Amino acid sequence: MTQTQHSTARTFVDTVTYRPGAVILYPGKSDMLYRVSSGLVRVHTMDDDGNGLTLRYVKPGEYFGEEALAGVNRAYFAEAVTDSSIDVINPALMSAEDNLVVTTHLVKTLERAYESIYRLVGKRLRARIAGELLELKDTALATQTENGDTMIYATHDELAAAVGSVRETVTKVVGELSREGVISAGYGKITLKNEKALATIAAA
Repeated sequence: MTQTQHSTARTFVDTVTYRPGAVILYPGKSDMLYRVSSGLVRVHTMDDDGNGLTLRYVKPGEYFGEEALAGVNRAYFAEAVTDSSIDVINPALMSAEDNLVVTTHLVKTLERAYESIYRLVGKRLRARIAGELLELKDTALATQTENGDTMIYATHDELAAAVGSVRETVTKVVGELSREGVISAGYGKITLKNEKALATIAAA
């Protein structure tokens, strides 16, 4: 175990496992910091009409609940997307080294947030969907098929929440990408058939 691991271990309160769909955090008071040990967590919010919007996905080694560091209230939900193991960390016990690790994470998270905002406001839906699929290919939602393609377990509703659209419109675009041979879509899963073409679409 490295010095960093020793230091972080002292801050642990507990490690908790969650099943897919379980809500880990609700909006409200914040007192603990959370780190994904395994699995995938979705941070999301809802508008006044009850429509969900995915703010980001949290992968293993990444943190959420960072507002606990400033003692401010949380304004979002955090939900386990897959079977997930979550480390609960007490900010009051964090060392300077621990704080540096979390600060570095926050900088990277902010960079990803900027990219997501740019996609939402500056990209067509087709590009946003392509970018989201490429983002998900490196998460616990993805698996490799026998012929080496990446298959992502995601519904059209989940994609819509992630790209700021509605299911019907997302379904139309997914159908177009399928007909072009860039992806293939089944019930609750999408297979990336041509990642190079998908990257070109995402960059357009």
